[in-house]
Amino acid sequence: MSDINNKFVVLTVAKDETHLWTTGVGKGSKPVTISLPVKADRKHFRLDPNIKGSGEQHEEGIYLEEISQAIASAGEILLIGHGKGKGSEMLHLVSYLERKHPLTAAKVAGKLTSDLENMSEPEILALARRWFDQHHL
Repeated sequence: MSDINNKFVVLTVAKDETHLWTTGVGKGSKPVTISLPVKADRKHFRLDPNIKGSGEQHEEGIYLEEISQAIASAGEILLIGHGKGKGSEMLHLVSYLERKHPLTAAKVAGKLTSDLENMSEPEILALARRWFDQHHL
């Protein structure tokens, strides 16, 4: 991954995949992808057999921690997600950062909700550029 020390980064956060733009939001910029870990025996994996879905919670924790580590040195972070309330993975990430990595959480300068499933990478970058221009003039 490129050096993001004190740079503006953009993340699109979904349940099983996060795209991280570390090289700017110019046309043609390509993201780094962070994916939810997948267990081959997912149907049978449980950390605690008394807690339904604890394996999935463990995998989500690994996923959120990987995202947190990837953005820790950024200077400013723009999050773009979809969904509302408990269905928003972006809000799950923000909550995780606030609990586990408050210094990184403080770098989140903006949160946008968009229909990521129906947006192309150029459209996402255009949205990020518009946000950046509105907040840095």
